[in-house]
Amino acid sequence: MPRRGAFPPWTLVVLLVLVPPQLANCLPNPCLEVVPDRAFTCMGLNVSGVPADVPNTTQNLDLSFSNLKSLGSNYFSSVPELHHLDLTRCQLHTIEDNSFKDLHKLSTLILTANSLQYLGTAAFDGLTLLKKLVLVETNITSLADLPIGHLHTLQELNLGHNNIASLKLPEYFTNLTSLRDFEDDTDTLFNCIGNVSSIRLVDLQLEEVSEVPMFSQVKQLECKKCKFKEVPAVKLSLFKELRVLRITKSKYLNSFREKFHTLSNLEVVDLSENRLSFTGCCSRQFPKCPNLKHLNLSFNSDISVTGDFATVKNLLYLDFQHTKLFGPGSYPVFLSLQKLIYLDISYTRTHVKAQCTFCGLNSLQVLKMAGNSFETNKLVDSFKNLSHLHTLDISNCKLVQVDQSTFGALTELKELNISNNKLLIFDPGVYKPLRALTALDFSNNQLSVLLDSALEILPDSLVLLDISQNLFDCSCIHVNFLKWVKEQQQLLQHEELMICHMPTYVKNVSLLNFDLSSCQLNTSMVASSVIVLLAAVVFLFLIYKYYFQLYYSLVLLSGCKHSAERGDTYDAFVIHSSKDQEWVMKELVEPLEGGTPPFHLCLYYRDFIPGVPIVTNIIQEGFLSSRNVIAVISTDFLESKWCSFEFDIAQSWQLVEGKAGIIMIVLEEVNKALLRQRLGLSRYLRRNTYLEWKNKEISRHIFWRQLTGVLLEGKRWNHEEVKLM
Repeated sequence: MPRRGAFPPWTLVVLLVLVPPQLANCLPNPCLEVVPDRAFTCMGLNVSGVPADVPNTTQNLDLSFSNLKSLGSNYFSSVPELHHLDLTRCQLHTIEDNSFKDLHKLSTLILTANSLQYLGTAAFDGLTLLKKLVLVETNITSLADLPIGHLHTLQELNLGHNNIASLKLPEYFTNLTSLRDFEDDTDTLFNCIGNVSSIRLVDLQLEEVSEVPMFSQVKQLECKKCKFKEVPAVKLSLFKELRVLRITKSKYLNSFREKFHTLSNLEVVDLSENRLSFTGCCSRQFPKCPNLKHLNLSFNSDISVTGDFATVKNLLYLDFQHTKLFGPGSYPVFLSLQKLIYLDISYTRTHVKAQCTFCGLNSLQVLKMAGNSFETNKLVDSFKNLSHLHTLDISNCKLVQVDQSTFGALTELKELNISNNKLLIFDPGVYKPLRALTALDFSNNQLSVLLDSALEILPDSLVLLDISQNLFDCSCIHVNFLKWVKEQQQLLQHEELMICHMPTYVKNVSLLNFDLSSCQLNTSMVASSVIVLLAAVVFLFLIYKYYFQLYYSLVLLSGCKHSAERGDTYDAFVIHSSKDQEWVMKELVEPLEGGTPPFHLCLYYRDFIPGVPIVTNIIQEGFLSSRNVIAVISTDFLESKWCSFEFDIAQSWQLVEGKAGIIMIVLEEVNKALLRQRLGLSRYLRRNTYLEWKNKEISRHIFWRQLTGVLLEGKRWNHEEVKLM
């Protein structure tokens, strides 16, 4: 409440002093001495200066309704003891510098109803004790033009009935400390500015709102660095015309329990940079504010977002940045904000787990969520419904991978910031849908190079590209990329921060300074090297694929030269599938080796030398040490690659030796059609006889007679065998 006997601070008072002309004619002449040697009234005397009969001891002087017109330097030097000076309606239009220089004791100066056209920058110099200055109806249009910043003792400033367009206070008001105190820590300002539409209160000791005029016209209200502890929603709801409300930068403001009621015109609420902590955002706080479009709750402590935006569903802008949030990321809390076009949840500790985190935001154009995180640090289908998105900021989100379908729906995206993550590659398949992109920030990741496929998908609309502070590989195999960097300096941002990370010999070299000539080799040398390399690859491939055949050919060639040295250790080398081993032992080996005459057979599992390569054993111990080869043809034989290999070698051996040394035994269960499909066997069977095993007595008798007959041909008998026979 204001102090008794004084105008309350910031009170704009209209003082109209009307003196009828007929009364002015009756005033005594000269000046009226009200208090001897101390107070004089010279009102209406039409004087043009301080009357000569006014003594220098005068403390109170009234010169109102005079014809002074202009005040020059040291104008009142004849009355240096003045405490109170009234210059109402003196037709003043000019007050020059130092006009009141000698009035060091003056505490009240009244200049009402003077149409001032010029005020010197030092017009009020010398008024070191001035407490009250009345400038009512003085044609002042701007507070910034008042040269009163040095009046540190000023307690009351009256500017009523002027054409001041704005109540915004100039910076010099911070020096007028006596004008800024609010009694009992409440405001009295609102009682004095009923017709003011915009109010801005900065750095005041204001803890609560006291009274609000019933017919207030305030449309914009800002309280910055005040001392509110609770959002004064109830009192502020009395400003029925309020459209913009800002309460910011209050280190005491931490509670939001009151509700804003019936503010149908309210469009903007800014409660940023406080210490608010509350739950149940946001319908509960604005139950009857249907036109609220901008809500800024950024840079506060913590807020729980429940998903209830029913009463504020017309929001267009919502800002939570740098405020710890509970709710977003775990379930779709923005479903009812169908009209929202701007959402900032950057650095809110949001962890995106639900793919439908941004469901409902079908009109969203700007999404900023830097400094948050995603499940498993991978970006998947979180933005599939944001088809109208123009700006997306997902920087500093610890991302290590971006899924192929992540940006599939963002065909209208123009700005993408994916910097300060841990991405290793720029996958063309991921970014190809972004055909409207104009600005891309991929800086400070772990990218080594932009491959040709990535450069090809960069849209023609791209104007700004930042890939600085990555781990670039400046090897000559990436010479196309290095050339591209030099050619795209207008497109690339912060190119001075594009530094080679490898190889070691060019580490920390700028990509712009990289010497491309070091990567230019002689064309013929490159062609020769490629041809030699291809020939070597083909040669090694042939050796790998035909190793056994080449090895056998060498051994066979050697065998042709030393055929006389070959021995007849065995009567026959038996080729068979390991799956037919039981039949071979019972039906072939036992009758031949235990019969009369006995035959000596070579069997791989019994007669091959351990530790010697199998190919060497097949050739040396099998073919070169045997007079014949017995091939037991079965279904398993036809399917075995090793059996086919051994049979091919046997045919080559037969060709070199020039004799029919292969005895084929076809088991009765063999599919004849499958046998014919084998080109080598089919061709061999057409020109050679073979034995067919059938489990019948007469067939077996014929089989053994034919087989022993073939084996006896060319057999050399030793003494023991002849004696046994």
